[in-house]
Amino acid sequence: MGWVVGALVGAWYLLSAASNVVGKLLLQELPRPLTATLAQLAAAAALSALWERRAAPPGYTRALLPLAGAKLGAMLLSQVAIWRMPVSYAHTVKATTPLWTALLQWAVWGVAAPRRVLGALALIAAGVALASLTELGADAGGLAAALGAAALLAAQHLYSKRALTAAPRPLQLLRALSVLAGAALLPPWLLADAPALLAGEWSARAAGLLAADALLAWLQALAALGVLARVSPLAYGVASAAKRVAVVAASLLLLRNPAPPLNVAGMALAAAGVLLYNRAKAAPAAARPLLPV
Repeated sequence: MGWVVGALVGAWYLLSAASNVVGKLLLQELPRPLTATLAQLAAAAALSALWERRAAPPGYTRALLPLAGAKLGAMLLSQVAIWRMPVSYAHTVKATTPLWTALLQWAVWGVAAPRRVLGALALIAAGVALASLTELGADAGGLAAALGAAALLAAQHLYSKRALTAAPRPLQLLRALSVLAGAALLPPWLLADAPALLAGEWSARAAGLLAADALLAWLQALAALGVLARVSPLAYGVASAAKRVAVVAASLLLLRNPAPPLNVAGMALAAAGVLLYNRAKAAPAAARPLLPV
């Protein structure tokens, strides 16, 4: 069993890194975040339906609508962030998701974080702030998009834990959310991107990158679900934090983004904070997240 988990974790990291690198190349070739997001949602819906033929129970549709909205917003803002900023910095900013989780828990439900969790959150904030010192000239829109994506990821996790008590199987859930989010995105895509694409604003290379990006995004979600089914919530949280480090390292190596020592130190500090946060939040009876992150 150990080698199976190891192989799945390795595949997850490799696919996640490839997905982010290909996504960056795609958005450089075809700067259409709406199109990239819609392609990922369509692939997730179609491929999940082939893998898991049983659809989610009909009664879940209404409960899934807020979750689908959060998923769509997080995906779209992530695409904008990767388009407008280096992948490494975008992922460092998205490491603030635990901060947003604690803030939303306190603002909505009045649940204060324990002291040990606050310590981990302070470490994350310090790491992101340190990394940002070298990115003061970064695109403000990209920074806002990365922060918005982190906040929506936190909202997605909190809502899924509170509202979905007897959730469908993970791929059923992924399929249903992708269909709902894709249906909501289709009208603005038809207005904003479709006319330009029909007029020829694309190339064979862009089409290939678009297909590869959509497939890789689904495959890395599938690998994450495989890990999620075989390890504890704490082990999954640690692996997820380490995955972000792997994605950052791969982007720096393959995309050759400049990374001053201060930036790297901030990224490492934020990653350490996320690891400590996952350990501080772990509990024997903790529920597993419904979707891979």
